[in-house]
Amino acid sequence: QLQLVESGGGLVQAGGSLRLSCAASGRTFTQYNMGWFRQAPGKEREFVTAITRGGGNTNYVDSVKGRFTISRDNAKNTLYLQMNSLKPEDTAVYSCAGTDVVWKFPKVLPEEYDYWGQGTQVTVSS
Repeated sequence: QLQLVESGGGLVQAGGSLRLSCAASGRTFTQYNMGWFRQAPGKEREFVTAITRGGGNTNYVDSVKGRFTISRDNAKNTLYLQMNSLKPEDTAVYSCAGTDVVWKFPKVLPEEYDYWGQGTQVTVSS
């Protein structure tokens, strides 16, 4: 079982930055492709970005391209999401997710991931 714990959320003004972290434990982190999803109140969970297990390939939803960067440090078993130029519409609960079915990339549907963190709230004020 892969356990995931997010941190780094908070309240930030529009135009600001935050870096989210997702600490993994329980299994070999490098066996998993990873992703970040977000869910705003009253909306469905939305794919944000994903990264392959080695970190060589990434994918982003159009709305965050050029502003968000996904990365991972496999030596530290940690996934990151650097968020710059934040907008009020980025307000959501952000969750990291993992899948050990790595032949398909990217996976953009929540049901394609098997392991999830509890989420961390990001609030962007205008």
